[in-house]
Amino acid sequence: MTYNFETVPDRSLVGSEKWELMKLQNPNVPKDIIPFSVADMEFEQQPELIQGLTERLKQPIYGYTGPTDSYMEAVINWMDRRHGFHPKKEWILQTAGVVPALMRLVEKLTKPEEAILIMEPVYYPFRLSGEKNQRKVISSDLIRNGNYYNIDFEDFEKKAALPQTRLCILCSPHNPIGRVWTKEELLQISEICLNNQVILIADEIHFDLILPGYAHISIGTFEEKYLMNTILCTAPSKTFNLAGFQTSNLIVANPEFRKALKPTLGEYEMLHTLGYQACEIVYNQCEPWLEELLIVIDRNRQLVENFMAEYFPEVVVFPLEGTYLLWMDFHALKMPYKELEKFMQTEAYLFLDEGYLFGKTGEGYERMNLACPTQVIKKALERLWNAWQKHQSNCN
Repeated sequence: MTYNFETVPDRSLVGSEKWELMKLQNPNVPKDIIPFSVADMEFEQQPELIQGLTERLKQPIYGYTGPTDSYMEAVINWMDRRHGFHPKKEWILQTAGVVPALMRLVEKLTKPEEAILIMEPVYYPFRLSGEKNQRKVISSDLIRNGNYYNIDFEDFEKKAALPQTRLCILCSPHNPIGRVWTKEELLQISEICLNNQVILIADEIHFDLILPGYAHISIGTFEEKYLMNTILCTAPSKTFNLAGFQTSNLIVANPEFRKALKPTLGEYEMLHTLGYQACEIVYNQCEPWLEELLIVIDRNRQLVENFMAEYFPEVVVFPLEGTYLLWMDFHALKMPYKELEKFMQTEAYLFLDEGYLFGKTGEGYERMNLACPTQVIKKALERLWNAWQKHQSNCN
């Protein structure tokens, strides 16, 4: 490979949210343990990015900054090249992350008596965006069929038709289950939302992280009637590990939606000065790095699947189609979900995102972040097996 995906960066002293959370969960965690929870990466950054930002820092202008023409061109070209649609410049609005965007979208596009519709298990800020805005949250839970999830379209349509349902937040690709929705599924969601006057917010933040054999379909490629009812949430953060730069791009074709989202007096919407530059650099120069990253993620997926099939065949590992987040069902270990969490963190030193975070239907499941060097995952799996053997011995 051209790029280094084997070196393990030391993030223990730089304020990493994931690492600090691990220390809170278990202050006695050994120094060589690396967490698999929060969705950012344990890889070295792209050399093109480091070089480009170094050059930018030599320009001693760090004041209030907005998007340049070259920035907008980079975003538009990325969407065109990678996802097959060419958004107009005026459609693109910048926000300091997709989660803050969701909070703002719910606030601006719904009224207190209205509800938002989600599909759990799902990324927990979806629910929080409703609850923190004092909106009712309705879930049309995904249906599990063996080791696969599907949308319950009968239930989804029924809940979309409720008079109070005003907005739906879709995760595409889906976090945490790893599904890449088909075009037919996405069209059906779009049609139901349109017919029931429900605004569709499509969180496509993982849209670049698609494994071999699958293809992400952006709602941006759909016909105008669907696009006018949809807000796309995108960012370079998951793709290139740039979450700390707090730079995201909403694609809003509907002018009425854009008007509703326009900052009012006293609202501050400018982004991190270097965030614009970072996004422009990675979109223009780091596509080869992404192609190699996808090979590593797929290799790590195969490693976990093979290991679990041999040592924990009773644990269900769901197919990973998109994202770098692997969803697993540990119910067969016959532990209550809080006991499972304790076992992982205090005996196996495995720090995952617990399934219950993603809704009631996630209890007993674990989400594992595969965006790290393969050697790290090998060591973690060995710890899991050794800890389980010891745990069983102590229980007998």
